[in-house]
Amino acid sequence: MEHEKRLKDRVAIVTGSARGIGRAIALRFAREGAHVVVQDLRGREAEEVVQSISEDIGSTALFVKGDVSAENDVKRIVETAVSEFGRVDILVNNAGISLMRKIHEAKVEDWDRMNNVNLKGVWLCAREVVPYMIKQNYGRIINISSISGLVGYKWESIYCATKGGVINMTRELAVELCEYNINVNCICPGITDTPIYVDVNYPLDDPKNLEETLRAIPAKRIAKPEEIAGAAFFLASEDSSYVMGQILAVDGGYTAI
Repeated sequence: MEHEKRLKDRVAIVTGSARGIGRAIALRFAREGAHVVVQDLRGREAEEVVQSISEDIGSTALFVKGDVSAENDVKRIVETAVSEFGRVDILVNNAGISLMRKIHEAKVEDWDRMNNVNLKGVWLCAREVVPYMIKQNYGRIINISSISGLVGYKWESIYCATKGGVINMTRELAVELCEYNINVNCICPGITDTPIYVDVNYPLDDPKNLEETLRAIPAKRIAKPEEIAGAAFFLASEDSSYVMGQILAVDGGYTAI
């Protein structure tokens, strides 16, 4: 029996989708029938995602290189999606960066860089897609925050601030946009096996590091990117039609303690 494609002909922009969680979301949406705009600064890896969607999945995708913190780039990303596919139904604000800095060692440049990508980027992307979503009276905006926006993480004062901002921006946008049939929700992934976590923190293939990490997670394992993608699919699908302004922690029980 053929798989029912529940996002058939929907058009989705997934930022930061060359690898990690963004890549998993782009692939999951494509499997569900969506046309996917892959945004990233990593050209080679992003093109590989597009190739996988086209050749392995049989769906349609295109890569648009751009910086979500740059207004003109964001305009171009959204305009390209509309020019190619005629509409934008789903925006996943996944692009983000993380730097671990002690508060007394952090620089203003660190603050500016993380806020520009993690917070300003979410705002810019939402601002650009909303007029199209209002016109078509339909939209799904899914913001990827972090459990760092819900709890404190040592040496991550800036990152925690940006992710907390994404959470409350989600709530505001949900209230502001629900009258236009635009649902805005947020996912807070827990520790996930992605390059950004390994690059910023420490390799999880080191038994000592892995043991220390798992000790804090009730599920006693880290998440797979595909598990975050599953939550994103739910929020993009019609199953979430009455879900608005919600913060979904996908964290193996971490924030339940």
